[in-house]
Amino acid sequence: MSKHLFQLFFVICYLAAGGVLAQNKQGTGLPISKANAVIKVDGVLDEADWSRAVAATQFFLNYPVDSLPPAFQTEARLTYDEDFLYVSFVCYDDDRPSVVQSLRRDIEWSLNDNVGVYLDPFNDFTNGFYFTITPYGVQSEGIMSNGGADPQLSYNNNWDNKWYSAVSRHADRWVAELAIPFKSFRYNRNEPEWNVTFVRQDLKRNEVSSWIATPIQFIPASFAYSGRLQWQTPAPHAGTNISIIPYGVASFAQDKEEGTSDNVYTAGFDAKVAITSSLNLDLTVNPDFSTVEVDRQVINLTRFEFQFPERRQFFLENSDLFSAPGFTSLTQPFFSRRIGLAEDTTGNLEKVPILYGARISGKLGPKWRVGLMNMQTRETEALGLPAQNYTVAVVQKQVLERSNFDVFLVNKESLGLGEYEPTQFYHESLIKDFWNGTDTVPKLSEYNRVVGTDFNLITADNKWSGKAYYHYSFDNFSDTDRYSFGGFAAYNTRKVSLMSGFIGLGNNYNAEVGFVPNLAVYPGTTGGIVMGDLKFYPKSGPLVMLMPGITVDTNFIPDGTQTDQNLALRYAMNFRSTALFTATLRNVFQKLPEDFDVLDPEGDSVLLKGEEYQWNEFELRYTSDSRKLFTYIITIRGGEFYNGHRNGLSGTVSYRVQPYGSFSLTGDYNNIVLPPEYGSAKFLLLSPRLDFTLTDKLFLTTFVQYNDRYDNVNLNARFQWRYKPASDFFIVYTENYFPEHFSSKNRALVFKLTYWLNI
Repeated sequence: MSKHLFQLFFVICYLAAGGVLAQNKQGTGLPISKANAVIKVDGVLDEADWSRAVAATQFFLNYPVDSLPPAFQTEARLTYDEDFLYVSFVCYDDDRPSVVQSLRRDIEWSLNDNVGVYLDPFNDFTNGFYFTITPYGVQSEGIMSNGGADPQLSYNNNWDNKWYSAVSRHADRWVAELAIPFKSFRYNRNEPEWNVTFVRQDLKRNEVSSWIATPIQFIPASFAYSGRLQWQTPAPHAGTNISIIPYGVASFAQDKEEGTSDNVYTAGFDAKVAITSSLNLDLTVNPDFSTVEVDRQVINLTRFEFQFPERRQFFLENSDLFSAPGFTSLTQPFFSRRIGLAEDTTGNLEKVPILYGARISGKLGPKWRVGLMNMQTRETEALGLPAQNYTVAVVQKQVLERSNFDVFLVNKESLGLGEYEPTQFYHESLIKDFWNGTDTVPKLSEYNRVVGTDFNLITADNKWSGKAYYHYSFDNFSDTDRYSFGGFAAYNTRKVSLMSGFIGLGNNYNAEVGFVPNLAVYPGTTGGIVMGDLKFYPKSGPLVMLMPGITVDTNFIPDGTQTDQNLALRYAMNFRSTALFTATLRNVFQKLPEDFDVLDPEGDSVLLKGEEYQWNEFELRYTSDSRKLFTYIITIRGGEFYNGHRNGLSGTVSYRVQPYGSFSLTGDYNNIVLPPEYGSAKFLLLSPRLDFTLTDKLFLTTFVQYNDRYDNVNLNARFQWRYKPASDFFIVYTENYFPEHFSSKNRALVFKLTYWLNI
């Protein structure tokens, strides 16, 4: 029976019975009972306890429509014993091949068939965990924040933990069986009900369905649309819950430019200690991050620093608590990548050795969360950095149904600096201009502190969200204009999305452990933004949704001068084939507060302070059907640019050899033509990448990044063997070349072994 006939038959049956389509509403209960016998995780649900378990059924579509059941249904069940929470799924299907990108862990959710459980074990509708699996048994787990309301910010799959699973595939279904140790996540065992939901993506049909019916404008995994996992008896105590993760590293490096080589053998460990079932202590001694995937390079033609994501495991669990203050990517008083990484004199990021770190984070009672972190780095003479200590403390209180407010402190201490000595080499982050009453002189930044409070609003139905904050910084060279404030309000319904926000920064506000790119450009700033989108849902044809929208943002510096204004008109189309298309037209105004060279940030500026520019530009972006073996994303941009013109082409083409991996090529080309006296330039970034998964435990990633703006070719090859759950052996090779003749600048080879030991 075809998909459409199946749905029509389903509708006729319900209407003939005089009813409406069955939908599980928010708060639907799902009892969970303890297993009477051993559950064998083999993808075969032949244990009697699975037959006794109450099934979560009657999944309903969230996308591409929210008014029908899916073409094929899903059943989810839960049970438990003293050690594990067990989850099973029966995903009914036909014999069409599933869509999976590879066998690599931590899949990109939107590009794979998968099913998962989303848990809020604190019953606060705010924070939780998710565990998903594909028809080929590929695991992915992550942490959720802000109730799961934001698709970009609420889900972090860089979190890694130990759990077990098995999948069996049949002609009319695939079956998944999960065993999640209670020691692998935090929960409130005294809470009789947890928020829970189940979400399935059937990508080959471009369908997303969930156990709790969720309107199309909201994410079906969000806790606003969850059911209630009802414990018949309290969840088991996790017992002694200590995990030790020791590691050993052997690395061999050679620098051809400096004529040096270095062989390093080192060891360290991480530890996780459950103080309570919902409060955790994380420890790290001499951590090593050499096997973390390197940053993807970008061609940044703006005046602002680009924010790369944090992928280091130690900083991830409860990371939303530490990063909650301020606005992400705009005015964050704490950004964990400021610890253990620093720019050298050429602008390249170098590692700063971390001696140790400790972090306590989690729940204190039903309404309180707490986070306390302390990190110590080693003196690094080559970078001009002294030993430094970092402390972050956050206390968050839930108010209303799903809102909260927090107070926080971020403290950075540079140890043993003394007085400024002109002949000594200091890192640029330590030297600040200081007015001594008669002259501006350099002074060393001995300490930096930021304190503040935030209020975060989100309503029970996800329609309204908002934020308001005020922060203040302290240091040893300024005593005025050290504030940061801001806020926004957003409204989201089926047919309209609206948002308005504002920020203010004093010119002496200083968050050295944060991310505040505006203060590297403006001498203080006040700005505002208004966004609006309309949403239309065609009842037939190739389109799922049409979304025209508008954005207006503006910026002023303290003397009242308007420095920026951007007006953007856009039109987005979502296709039933999974393809996406967006067209954007922008009008940009800038009055430069400082000199700027768009062609060479390190060169002599050609665009001068006080000059005004206004231009129009366009951008067209198309993402092809992601279900095909050959896929592509292409972006075309062009139009005016400052006092000249720019055109460019960027995108990614990829071919998938299912399920073993893919080969892709990412590129970004920009051609900037300014008047003859200003100059012109062409920038090219090319990055071929091979992702190959021999099995679901052996992974090889190799990619090259050629960036002619920085005159460099980088090769990175990373082999990973997950020989036991959450335990790995890595081999990583990296080399940098001169692009003209491909001679080596430097190279490094790293061997690393980790082992996850539960006590």
